[in-house]
Amino acid sequence: MKNSILIIFSISSLILSSCSVKSSKVTSPDENISVNFHLSDEGQFYYTIHYKNKTVIDTSYVGFSLVDAPNLEKGFIASVKKPATVNETWQLPWGEQEDVVNNYNEVRVELKEKEILKREVNLIFRVYNDGVGFRYEFPLQENLSEVLIADEKTEFNLTEDYKTFWIPGDWDIYEHLYRTTKLSEINALTYANHDDLAQTYIPENAVNTPVTLVGNTGLHLSFHEAALLDYSGMTLKVNPDELKFTSNLVGSKNTNYKVKRKTPFVTPWRTIQIAENAPDLIESNLILNLNEPNKLGDVSWFTPMKYTGVWWEMHLGKSTWDYGMEMVEGKWKDTGKAHGKHGATTENVKRFIDFSSKNNIGGVLVEGWNTGWERWIGFEDREGVFDFVTQYPDYNMDEVTAYAKEKGVQIIMHHETSAATETYEKQQDTAYALMQKYGMHSVKSGYVGKILPKGEYHHGQYMVNQYNNAAIKAAKYEVAVNAHEPIKATGLRRTYPNIISREGLRGQEFNAWASDGGNPPEHLSIVAFTRMLAGPIDFTPGIFNIKFNEYKDKNQVNTTLAHQLALYVVIYSPIQMAADLVEHYEANLPPFQFIRDVGVDWSQTKVLNGEVGDFVTIARKERETESWFVGGITDEVSRKISIDFSFLDANIPYEAIVYKDGENAHWNDNPLDIKIEPLEVNSSSKHTFTLAAGGGFAISIKKKD
Repeated sequence: MKNSILIIFSISSLILSSCSVKSSKVTSPDENISVNFHLSDEGQFYYTIHYKNKTVIDTSYVGFSLVDAPNLEKGFIASVKKPATVNETWQLPWGEQEDVVNNYNEVRVELKEKEILKREVNLIFRVYNDGVGFRYEFPLQENLSEVLIADEKTEFNLTEDYKTFWIPGDWDIYEHLYRTTKLSEINALTYANHDDLAQTYIPENAVNTPVTLVGNTGLHLSFHEAALLDYSGMTLKVNPDELKFTSNLVGSKNTNYKVKRKTPFVTPWRTIQIAENAPDLIESNLILNLNEPNKLGDVSWFTPMKYTGVWWEMHLGKSTWDYGMEMVEGKWKDTGKAHGKHGATTENVKRFIDFSSKNNIGGVLVEGWNTGWERWIGFEDREGVFDFVTQYPDYNMDEVTAYAKEKGVQIIMHHETSAATETYEKQQDTAYALMQKYGMHSVKSGYVGKILPKGEYHHGQYMVNQYNNAAIKAAKYEVAVNAHEPIKATGLRRTYPNIISREGLRGQEFNAWASDGGNPPEHLSIVAFTRMLAGPIDFTPGIFNIKFNEYKDKNQVNTTLAHQLALYVVIYSPIQMAADLVEHYEANLPPFQFIRDVGVDWSQTKVLNGEVGDFVTIARKERETESWFVGGITDEVSRKISIDFSFLDANIPYEAIVYKDGENAHWNDNPLDIKIEPLEVNSSSKHTFTLAAGGGFAISIKKKD
């Protein structure tokens, strides 16, 4: 690195000359993290990040490749404005906690070309105790009114060969298993063209975010983005030889640019979470804090809930989404008559309503209720296939919704768009108005298949706008959105609290139909420290019939039953599905009691322990009841986990029920072996639990009467 001179912030503003190298910095409130800014002799801007005086990010340049205009990379002069400090507390209407502390130091670096066009681009850095966020701001200016970005060139130059937990930088889907390698060993192209994925495109050696790294001394880093609006999703291109990430935006086959914006505008935040241990990554609120405050106001019409539904049975093959489709001469054909296996019948949905009503479960999801399912599998042109108001003949929405209301249960709408975006966009108002008519406040949307119009990808700017605009419009009808096959979560639930959850990972259904054996026992021990850092996950836990040989003898869930219970605490979502069939719960009522009891909306969250990819234990306090629930899971390794109950209120006795692996439990050999026992605890209690291979434990804790 070139020599530099430090200019401290007692000077309110400084000009950095393009002919000599000067520097400045901003630190976190606790002064553990510092971001240093530099301008090279060529007028190139770069930054470094230090944690406790250790260089974490070394010389990293920024810039943009533009279409039909010179690149924005060098020839800058710069001014650094006086930093600002913010220390506030805001409230989540629902979430992992009620109060969120937002404490950071912010500085604005204004870059301006010295010669000819004199174009401007600013960088805003916010430095928190748990990491750094920065974004670009393109002000209104004479010589840059429309910006066509060919690519963004933000570098993250790492200083060691970190152990990295990653999925490939797929432009179309996040449904890959996480890999654990050294940074220098990442080869994302190895995982292109996966047979079990409905759509996939991995153009180069890049990873999707969040990507989490663990250093030799135990330092943890996670790279992601926040406030993704009207911009393309960011993957990180890997340079294994230089141990460097470089932002690589998702593109389109239809344009020679990846982002098109008019000035003024801002990009999403580029985020780096920094922690000395794995639990602190989960407790970080960096992503949320970098989003704008609530723009919707009161969203009390959305109720966090558990739900059952017509879903898992289709993945097992017990029933189907379609009403009348059969295999004829090796091809799927619409026969025009019912085949008798349709799942979303009035009778079947009423059965789920009855079960939910009896068991403290607030909702029922109904998939396959609307016409069109016969005509979309295997069809290239899916525009106009689905509508979102016409029901099949064996499903009576009037009768079902009236029955649900009588039983105190909400019906959750399902919109499978089949990635036919123009059809869905045209019908959204009609579809949301139908939901409003019936008092439905939640919709699960799906985007299976290659995007229409052809040439677009799920994570490009076109689709970012599709997903976000659908949710913003839904709010006008008091509808909350749980998107599947989505764009990544980037904390927008703070700004638009009707964005409640999403998929965006390899979910439970892969256990039922993937040809590679499903999700391994370690899967969610990685997800908790990677994908979950981005936001809520609709993973659909709670499978009790783990080996389901009567339906698919070559597939199973690769965890114990206790592990499945623990997921209701470990994997956060304000909506949590009890995903298995009614008959499997009715045959196993003692362990099902935990699902009946467990909360979904929390006032506090404490991550008690964990290591990325190995194990994690989380305690959460329910807002309404002030009861605590604890969940712990492990990978394929059996281990003992010690729990300190000091998170409980002092001088108060509690009664707990522990659901844990039995002595002979094992994810493959004996997954249903579970032991349930009472336990008295208080804030001084310490207990050790043995987790089987692929196992877990769950605890419900209530104050004694």
